[in-house]
Amino acid sequence: MDRQAPELSGVPETMLWSLYHRAVESGRADRVLQDPESVRIMAALDYDFAGHFGRPGGSLAARAASIDATLRGWLDRHPDGLVVSLGEGLETQSRRVDNGRMRWLSVDLPEAIRLRECFLPPTDRFRHLAMSALDPAWMDQVDNTRPVFVVAQGLLMYLEPGEVAGLFGRMAAKLPGAWLVFDTIPPWLSRLTLRGLHQTPRYRLPRMPWGIARDDIERTLRRWCPGLGPVELLPYDMPRGAPAVLGRLMAAMPFLRDQLPSLVRTRFG
Repeated sequence: MDRQAPELSGVPETMLWSLYHRAVESGRADRVLQDPESVRIMAALDYDFAGHFGRPGGSLAARAASIDATLRGWLDRHPDGLVVSLGEGLETQSRRVDNGRMRWLSVDLPEAIRLRECFLPPTDRFRHLAMSALDPAWMDQVDNTRPVFVVAQGLLMYLEPGEVAGLFGRMAAKLPGAWLVFDTIPPWLSRLTLRGLHQTPRYRLPRMPWGIARDDIERTLRRWCPGLGPVELLPYDMPRGAPAVLGRLMAAMPFLRDQLPSLVRTRFG
C-alpha cells in the first residue's frame, strides 16, 4: 500500500512526534511501553520522523505508560466508565487500556480527527468529536451517568494561561466528580519555545505559552477550582541513559525539582 502523507503543521503536527516516540519505544528490548498500533500507524505514514524529531529519548512514551497505568487502575474500579481524551491526535491509549466495556470519547481539531479516522475508525464505544478542547460543546456530549476520567496529554502547554484556567473552570462546573490527568512543562521551557526552539534543524517546536513550576501547580489549580480534590504528582521520568540520571539528580534537589516537567492527577469536587 502507498504510504499516506499526514499534511499537518503547527500544534496538530506534534501528534507525529509523540507517535514516533511510542512506536520506537515499542521496538526496544528494554521498552517501557508496548504499542503495536503506533508501530502500524507510523509505518503507514509518509513522513521523515527522524529528520524532524531526531533520536527519541523515550520521555513521551514514559508519559503515556504512566497515564496507561492510572487509567487501568481507574477502570478496575469503574469498568463501564467513560474516558474523555482531549487533543490526543494519533494516541492509541484507548486500545492499550481497553477492557471491552469502557467508553472512549476523543476530542480534537478537525484535521486531527480526519487523520485519526484513517487508522482508528470510531465505533459505538470509541467516539470522535471534531472540535477544539476549548469549545465547551464537547462537555454536553459527556455521559454523566457514567464515571468520567478526562485525559489532557500533551495539550495544555500549547494553550494560553487564561485558556487553561477557563477550561479547568468549565470542566469543574460541568463534570463534577470527574477525574483528570494532565502534564505540564516548566516556565523556562515555555520561554524558550516563545523565543523559537528547534527540536532539530528541520523542526521548530510550536509555541508553548503555558509553563508552570511544580511548586505552583496545586495552589494555581485551587485558585481556579476551589472545590478540587487531592492534587497528586504521578511518576514521569526519562526511561534510560544520561537524561534519566540527570532527571533523578534534579528531582533530588528541591531548587531544581521545581523546574521539571510534571504529570498531575486530580478530581473535580
